[in-house]
Amino acid sequence: MKIFALANQKGGVGKTTSAINLSAALAKSGKHVLLIDADPQANASSGLGVDIRQLHTTIYECMINGVDPTEAIVQTTTPNLDIIPSHIDLVGAEIEMLKIEERESIMKKMLEPLKPSYDYIIIDCSPSLGLITINALTATDSVIIPVQCEYFALEGISKLLNTIKIIKSKLNPQLKIEGFLMTMYDNRLRLSNQVYEEVKKHFGNLVFDTVIARNVRLSEAPSYGMSILEYAPQSKGAINYMDLAKELISRE
Repeated sequence: MKIFALANQKGGVGKTTSAINLSAALAKSGKHVLLIDADPQANASSGLGVDIRQLHTTIYECMINGVDPTEAIVQTTTPNLDIIPSHIDLVGAEIEMLKIEERESIMKKMLEPLKPSYDYIIIDCSPSLGLITINALTATDSVIIPVQCEYFALEGISKLLNTIKIIKSKLNPQLKIEGFLMTMYDNRLRLSNQVYEEVKKHFGNLVFDTVIARNVRLSEAPSYGMSILEYAPQSKGAINYMDLAKELISRE
């Protein structure tokens, strides 16, 4: 049983896309997967077809009111893939959490009873380094850091690495970096190749072999409430995420 958090405080790097599609690819590989939407924008929830307006229980109620997390689990249309959805209320949660004891470990305690039911739990973090993301990093085994193959790709990564280092020393000594995932890669562009080389030079073996190519189908899928594996199973995007799932499984 392994928990991964997808984190990068820079927005628009393909983090939620990767959380949705990696979860779906692991589920398609026969693994039982729970996706945790820990972003108030709730894009992972709507991207898997969950109607947020109809929900009574989300991650917010679990973290703030101590509601049993099994009550928040929603089955998706992908076999083996469940999700604990998010809600815009999560925006205010960070302030409400200030009055809770051991506030950095709320998510860790919440996930504990769910572990026996799943092979993988994947947490989609919000693009910030606030208290919810700190909770996710405290609860996780390792971090997947999506990096887009564009200008300023490495901007802000040192801040994230510093946060990971602090959490490792104070809250989660087992925490490690699973890898840097290169997203939005276009092999026709010199820039994409330069960024890839630069990240590879900095982080060496920590960069995943699988690269997520820029793909129109990938950006269309969430508006239909589907993962890329449901929406366009033959597309380049679907193949990339299946490859990533295989790469992760082979490391176990």
